Amino acid sequence: MRIQPLMARAARSAITVVRGVRPGQLGSPTPCTEYDVRALLNHLILWTGHVSELSARKRTVADLPDPAIMAPDHDFLHGDWAKAYDAQLDRAVAAWGEPGAEGGTTRMGGDTELPADFVAQMLFGELVLHGWDLARATGQRLDCPDDVARAAYDATARSADQAREMGLFGAAVEVPDTASELDKVLALSGRDPRWTP
Repeated sequence: MRIQPLMARAARSAITVVRGVRPGQLGSPTPCTEYDVRALLNHLILWTGHVSELSARKRTVADLPDPAIMAPDHDFLHGDWAKAYDAQLDRAVAAWGEPGAEGGTTRMGGDTELPADFVAQMLFGELVLHGWDLARATGQRLDCPDDVARAAYDATARSADQAREMGLFGAAVEVPDTASELDKVLALSGRDPRWTP
């Protein structure tokens, strides 16, 4: 199954949340303890916007107009940053829809070659998981239909063990069988669906 149509829907949901962030919330905590709202936004913009487009087009960081955006302390939040991210996210999602984008191998900002469909699934998962993180941190709700959440669960399951080994995910959280599809993928990624700031 191609992930791009689901990625497009997850992107629209995520950008709705991004546009709902108020300036006074940028220092607020998020479910990702290493990020406040500002840092989470910068992470989301870099990876699901810029790196995602590079990966889909099978290009490298050297192909960026400004490779300095890869610096850990780069701040995208100036000017009309939400509008800029919306446009960049559209370009990234469109790139994944081009012929061959999900085939072969690609990179995610580094030198390691990975299956392109795996990279697409990880970036799709980022939109859902970090979209929820941002929504919870800013008092919003992420619109995530069950089919999108189920696909995010499958994508997350593919890399969850490796993500835990790398310290990117915490231990899976137990949720009841009756939990929503979104809560199930959150729990798989080590997030507590009941988290509040």
